[in-house]
Amino acid sequence: MVDKAKCTVYSGGMKGAEATFGEMAEKWGMTEVNFSYEGHTPERDVNVILLSDKDLQRGDISMELASKMMKRTYYQKKRIRKVLQSIFHMVNSGYQIFAVGFILDDQTVKGGTGWAVELAKLFNRPVSVYDQGKKQWFTWKDNAWQEDSPLISYETFAGSGTRNLNDEGRKAIEQLFIDSFGKIEDSAQ
Repeated sequence: MVDKAKCTVYSGGMKGAEATFGEMAEKWGMTEVNFSYEGHTPERDVNVILLSDKDLQRGDISMELASKMMKRTYYQKKRIRKVLQSIFHMVNSGYQIFAVGFILDDQTVKGGTGWAVELAKLFNRPVSVYDQGKKQWFTWKDNAWQEDSPLISYETFAGSGTRNLNDEGRKAIEQLFIDSFGKIEDSAQ
């Protein structure tokens, strides 16, 4: 079992899943780091790293390549580019990736969350997604999503996901922390 006191969760601190990952990290006494950029206002302002234009460039990618990998077209390219660039920093910093959202029929994940998942696959990182529609965790193994009950197994991990987090998604994030580190009252011992 990983020592929770040595764990760091990387996120964007946005409303919904990302804020909930941060709340859970705080409850379990972990370090939380949130990446942001000029014009981006995270819900959680804990340990915010404001990415400069130069920092954002490190996570730059061709929008054509992103569209191809995500199997969709982006229309607000300038705005979405900064989002995708900041997601790069989250995934690049956390070894294991957790996301909450919806797995689509084409095996991608809906919205910007999908970029975190695709980068995790590209970087060959362990990645798990809680699908709010199916009410189940899935882990990417052998080039397919497989039902799973993942655990936080590394000292660095990224938490990403939908802004439209439902009650089941919130419970799934909390249960991930409980399964990985025990209940709060147990973890204090």
